[in-house]
Amino acid sequence: MKHIFVIGVGLIGGSLALDLKRLNPEVTINGIDHKPAHLAEAISLKIIDKKAEFADLKNADLVILSIPVDASVNAIIQILDLISDNTLVVDVGSTKMDICKKVSEHPKRRNFLAMHPIAGTEFSGPKAAIHGLFKNKTNIICEVEKTAFKLQEKALKLFESIGMRIRYMNPESHDKHIAYVSHLSHISSFMLGKTVIEKERNERDIFDMAGSGFASTVRLAKSSPEMWTPIFKQNKDNVIETLEEYIINLTHFKDMMKQNDFEAIYNEMKNTNHIKDILKGIA
Repeated sequence: MKHIFVIGVGLIGGSLALDLKRLNPEVTINGIDHKPAHLAEAISLKIIDKKAEFADLKNADLVILSIPVDASVNAIIQILDLISDNTLVVDVGSTKMDICKKVSEHPKRRNFLAMHPIAGTEFSGPKAAIHGLFKNKTNIICEVEKTAFKLQEKALKLFESIGMRIRYMNPESHDKHIAYVSHLSHISSFMLGKTVIEKERNERDIFDMAGSGFASTVRLAKSSPEMWTPIFKQNKDNVIETLEEYIINLTHFKDMMKQNDFEAIYNEMKNTNHIKDILKGIA
């Protein structure tokens, strides 16, 4: 593998570029991004070796598609049209159904691997990219059987070499489950931040009282709206389902408060403490 193209040189695409370059210093990392400033920054940070254009994809051995999910769905056909028969194309988006459907009838469908590395931070842009982001993180792969076997092998070897654990799912299951463990978390964080900001307009001291608990809970509200709005749009039905269940639990908690049923509140929290056993070992 000599020529890697990263489309979108932010947190995930940039971090993959850093790890792949560390493994193989001889590889050339080419960056494509609609923001010229991102490309200049990525070069200065040594995330990519040079900037490129879509027409250059004919020379690619590997293409990493790491842009907002709506843009990925729009770009994937053009990418597959341009690549060689031996090129592997992967996308790293947080939703999988739309892009898998988009490529289903393409002549080069077997060159495409749909994946979602469950790794990230609340930061975005080239400066967010870090070495070792994917070590011991789960990488969900969808419809692996539709990717050419030799390209599957290449991809799995590559991902495992940077420390990823591989998990297989169909796109429908992925999007349903990720709505609970990721998309709902972001909505909760954004809305908590909104609630506190609106209160802070009248009570200027409120942030002086904010501790680590608030900071960790609201951390995801610093995430990019440009990235997350398309995710919520693509996964709308699953996200609405999770929100409805979450709202039921919030309403139930409020009702217990109104009824002064603090024994029930204690039991609810005690039962939920089991989550620490489920999440044991997850960083």
